[in-house]
Amino acid sequence: MALFGKPACSCGVGHAGLVCAPGDDPVDTAVVRAVFGGTPSRRRMLRALGTGTAMAALSQVFPLAAAREAFAQAPGPLEKKAVKIGFIPITCATPIIMAEPMGFYARQGLEAEVIKTAGWAIIRDKSINKEYDAAHMLAPMPIAISIGAGSNPVPWTVPAIENINGQAITLATKHKDRRDPKDWKGFKLAVPFDYSMHNYLLRYYLAEHGIDPDQDVQIRAVPPPEMVANLRAENIDGFLGPDPMNQRAVYDGVGFIHILSKDIWDGHPCCAFGASREFVTGAPNTFHALLRAIVEATGYASRAENRKQIAEAIAPPNYLNQPQTVLEQILTGTFADGLGKIQRVPDRVNFAPYPWESFAIWILTQMKRWGQVKTDIDYAAIARQVFLATDAGNAMEKAGMARPVGTTKTFVIMGKTFDPATPEAYLNSFPIRRG
Repeated sequence: MALFGKPACSCGVGHAGLVCAPGDDPVDTAVVRAVFGGTPSRRRMLRALGTGTAMAALSQVFPLAAAREAFAQAPGPLEKKAVKIGFIPITCATPIIMAEPMGFYARQGLEAEVIKTAGWAIIRDKSINKEYDAAHMLAPMPIAISIGAGSNPVPWTVPAIENINGQAITLATKHKDRRDPKDWKGFKLAVPFDYSMHNYLLRYYLAEHGIDPDQDVQIRAVPPPEMVANLRAENIDGFLGPDPMNQRAVYDGVGFIHILSKDIWDGHPCCAFGASREFVTGAPNTFHALLRAIVEATGYASRAENRKQIAEAIAPPNYLNQPQTVLEQILTGTFADGLGKIQRVPDRVNFAPYPWESFAIWILTQMKRWGQVKTDIDYAAIARQVFLATDAGNAMEKAGMARPVGTTKTFVIMGKTFDPATPEAYLNSFPIRRG
């Protein structure tokens, strides 16, 4: 079905009349082109059969699995060595940032420049305009870009998740005696972007406490670097934001950590490595080199013994521009909470690259729940097209990391189980919703 009135491809998403790449791997695209020739005939075939049926038929006469493996094992020369990667100065971007000073990009033959960027809309626009080859993105952003929510539709991908957990609800110090969310009616709260896990987790948390996020409070988008200043100026009562903003609010004495996001959903995705489908298929060797560098950096960041070294690497002004002690509190999980206690939560933030398709399906349920998506969609097809589990799994194996089994799993959010096989039933179970 067409989304927002635009022609839809077999994944159920409008792409301005274009058909998605057949699968997660560039080999699929190359095989279809070789067999069916020019672009028009290929598109007609895919529209008629659907990508799944077409690729299944081709696999009977062409060893697709072997070709994919050969491609993964024997990458060719880089199409380009110099790449630009945009990032927002928050700890969620740790693997993307640290890969520059710690040499992960250079080891893959890349001359990578990571570029500090002021806000998520700028990240999105510079990426779409090809000023960046790839970027640090909020995990929902590539989904929104692909389906045309908030911008014109452009096929985008999540080859790797950057961080899991790592967020918090931080409130102004004056609200220390208002810890029950039921008492937050009239609050002005901030999130970094409309298409963010922060927005969806805050809304989820409020709604589970009987607060309608569109009627009982105000939620506004505030760029992460401006959150603490807005809290200090009393423009907002609190925020669900990324670090180092939560810990910086405590460090500056203007806020306290009400709840860590891991206590809402332990293991939730937050930020991601995002790249256009055009980049993935048009420069596959550069893409895979970049993905390998980021996956290896993510694996390195996941180990607790490396966290203080990483904090030192990402603290300078050209990266996070934060006191090293603030970053160490976040990355080691031993931190002051602003309520007079020292907390020890080793997995306050962690780093795990696998882009579970079920993450994408959950995100889509929340986009529908809050009216960002207004039509029927094929959850599984969109998740498969955007979240590149196959590529991530290959890169993880090359890095010596355990490859997860499957591409979906269930998980629990505030005591409620999400099954990616039944997204509509899950969506319909919420009494507070817009869509």
